[in-house]
Amino acid sequence: MFVEQEVRSLDFTQSFVQNQQQIHQVQRKLEAHTGSTEEPNTSSTLASNSTVKEKELEKCPDPSPLLVGPLRVEFSTPVSLDQVRNENPALQEGGRFKPKDCVALQKVAIIIPFRKRDEHLKFWLYYLHPILQRQQLDYGVYVINQDGEETFNRAKLLNVGYAEALKEYDYECFVFSDVDLIPMDDRNTYKCFSQPRHLSVSMDKFGFRLPYNQYFGGVSSLSKEQYLKINGFPNNYWGWGGEDDDIFNRLSSKGMSISRPSGVIGNCRMIRHERDKQNDPNPQRFDRIAHTRETMHRDGINSLSYKVVRVEKDQLFTKITVDVGKP
Repeated sequence: MFVEQEVRSLDFTQSFVQNQQQIHQVQRKLEAHTGSTEEPNTSSTLASNSTVKEKELEKCPDPSPLLVGPLRVEFSTPVSLDQVRNENPALQEGGRFKPKDCVALQKVAIIIPFRKRDEHLKFWLYYLHPILQRQQLDYGVYVINQDGEETFNRAKLLNVGYAEALKEYDYECFVFSDVDLIPMDDRNTYKCFSQPRHLSVSMDKFGFRLPYNQYFGGVSSLSKEQYLKINGFPNNYWGWGGEDDDIFNRLSSKGMSISRPSGVIGNCRMIRHERDKQNDPNPQRFDRIAHTRETMHRDGINSLSYKVVRVEKDQLFTKITVDVGKP
């Protein structure tokens, strides 16, 4: 059992050393379970992974026995996609993974709203794939890339990710994650709970504190049932800010509450960056937030419109470039 230390001291040295050793041991276990570290052939590997019928396997334990606790997260050393591919041989085309020796408790789609953040994405993939595998999830990573140079629309991209992921697999849980946020503890499981889950509880950006009780930004998870109950997310928040508060209002109006891991387990680091072009603060956000209850029934997944420009399948992710229109 891990000793939880005060986050602000950042005195995790002994834990990190022990955890790095455990991570290497776990990685060897994962490679042994997959049976090979060769580059995967998607169709043949998926077929071979299905030779043992799921009904003959037991459900994966909860929590996963592969978790190691606090992690060292730092961004001073660049990483490459080839490096991440080589270190994650169990991944299948499209950034897909599921445990081989047990049945995952949830099928999870990880949705990342994206535009021109390639360096951030490398770090996200480098850290998250090993974490998600140790959490024994049946998951896929979907990078939803906004095409063109129009004003960014984060929430609409999240809706697109939900719709596109379900075209490929019967996901039951959806984790919506900004590309610049990395969890610092793998016990912060990227799955769904009985209530909507806010996963990025204490960011270094905010001094490892929750900025306000209604905050639902950064990384969150909703089950399919929870998502549909609020009609998904708003499509009309163009530019920075407001959509997370709108989503909180939607959840609250439907009688749901926000669940969170503890502050220590919910620690995460943000990759520092300048605000993106065409993502200036949305001057209409306060007025829109004030009218969420009136607009949520007609603005959401039921009114979503977009055009898929292209789909790219990589070993590490599925990247879907979309035209979401303009304000």
